[in-house]
Amino acid sequence: MPDAAAHLPFYYGSIARSEAEEHLKLAGMADGLFLLRQCLRSLGGYVLSMVCDLQFYHYPIERQLNGTYAILGGKAHCGPEELCEFYSKDADGLCCPLRKPCNRPSGVEPQPGVFDSMRDNMVREYVRQTWKLEGDALEQAIISQAPQVEKLVATTAHERMSWYHGNISREEAERRLYSGAQPDGKFLLREKKENRSYALSLVYGKTVYHYRVDHDKSGKYSIPEGTKFDTLWQLVEYLKLKPDGLIFYLREACPNPNMPGKSRLLPMDTSVYESPYSDPEELKDKKLFLKRDHLMIDEVELGAGNFGCVKKGVYKMRKKQIDVAIKVLKSNNEKTVKDEMMKEAQIMHQLDNPYIVRMIGVCEAESLMLVMEMASGGPLNRFLASKKDEITTSNIVELMHQVSMGMKYLEEKNFVHRDLAARNVLLVNQHYAKISDFGLSKALGADDSYYKARTAGKWPLKWYAPECILFHKFSSKSDVWSYGVTMWEAFSFGQKPYKVRQKPYKVRQEPYKKMKGPEVISFIEQGKRMDCPQECPAEMYALMQQCWTYRWEERPGFVAVENIIRSYYYSIAAKPENGPDTGDKAKAALP
Repeated sequence: MPDAAAHLPFYYGSIARSEAEEHLKLAGMADGLFLLRQCLRSLGGYVLSMVCDLQFYHYPIERQLNGTYAILGGKAHCGPEELCEFYSKDADGLCCPLRKPCNRPSGVEPQPGVFDSMRDNMVREYVRQTWKLEGDALEQAIISQAPQVEKLVATTAHERMSWYHGNISREEAERRLYSGAQPDGKFLLREKKENRSYALSLVYGKTVYHYRVDHDKSGKYSIPEGTKFDTLWQLVEYLKLKPDGLIFYLREACPNPNMPGKSRLLPMDTSVYESPYSDPEELKDKKLFLKRDHLMIDEVELGAGNFGCVKKGVYKMRKKQIDVAIKVLKSNNEKTVKDEMMKEAQIMHQLDNPYIVRMIGVCEAESLMLVMEMASGGPLNRFLASKKDEITTSNIVELMHQVSMGMKYLEEKNFVHRDLAARNVLLVNQHYAKISDFGLSKALGADDSYYKARTAGKWPLKWYAPECILFHKFSSKSDVWSYGVTMWEAFSFGQKPYKVRQKPYKVRQEPYKKMKGPEVISFIEQGKRMDCPQECPAEMYALMQQCWTYRWEERPGFVAVENIIRSYYYSIAAKPENGPDTGDKAKAALP
């Protein structure tokens, strides 16, 4: 996640106290002269270094559990910039008010810290090694799950380190350390059986020494009487540089022969994250038309419609079998329906993105069948309506961010979806959404920015932008309007859009009535928009309103939309109550 202070000219990054004092000396030592630097031991924290009466003062700023920042005993602020602005007006316990920023010299960038230097590589390697992803799938995973994975890496990274041996006895630790060579500084970290605390076991002079790792009430880790750290891996990294109470510094990790598993199911854990054709050998056989004998169809129906029904099945590939959903056309359907279904198949077959339901192919046998990836969680609107009391806001933001990534991909590929709605967002599990239903989609020509329909069809007008309804013009910008309506549905827990309160209404009568298509058009033309859903964050409603900009030329594209929702998602995912395991009201993923 981006550093909240990175843009500030008086922020120096990860520099030592002595370096901060040197910068303040060179800047003149005036009362209230100050700079901000990263706290070397607290994740996400800072230190305010300042001058008063020719003396230096250093105030640690901690990131609180709710994501705010505060000097110990002081008021909380939403960011480090706001904190510094507050103390420039009121000393409020500091030696004096902040009066003059000590800005970095021209050309000097903030110094990256221990976690900054490791974070991107750790997240990248964690995702690559855990889910065996490469290329676009790897990049998508990193962007989509950065807050969750980064938090996982920061607070539980020790579980993935070769030197962490889990819950083993003192005797077993010694056995492992004595196995093979025993250089000075060979070490491992273990969990103690008695009280879920930790111990560091270290070889020096062919003898194993055991050190208790204290874990205080504030959650900090330390060797007794030593420097305190937010995470175990920070403690280990520090002890590689300085013994800090140990007989010798940590030098060589004793590898754990049994690496433990991970705790939280993420999209990349599912079999449908990476393309079925990620193996080049499988790609050789990627054809639109599939062989019937490679397809096993279950009699279980997942859904039905005018076209026919959707059944569960299994498709046999060269090296593996995958679960699929099979759209089976009614045998009595006319040729135009078959033609439409084939157009949908040809469009979907060109798309390959983790946040779009992938088309495996078409099978012509007892009926015409479209074979697609399985997303067993069902439509987003139904899921949210049934789980209203269990789903957190951060979970909804996470899913809508994934939808924005899928739509950004379509925008890049010059595809217009034309039917984006919560009913057409399918869930693989509670934390993984995919866009589906490409029956109305169009691939634009290389030089085309929009598609113009000759006549109006049976269109979902409540999801359509004004230019679609009035001029039959469809583009990625009209998909952005639909995305805003889909967001509204999601934050309304699956309610149908465009309902108006009946005034007055009688007892036992529904207080809201559905608007009809023409009423919706009139409502929009009058400059009106749907109200903010009850539990929707203001930032997300502001994004909806941007999506509902009347003139399509002034509406943001999906690159901007994805960036806005990503920033908000990262900011709330950093908070513990929205963390990977502890905060979601519904912890268990869908089957």
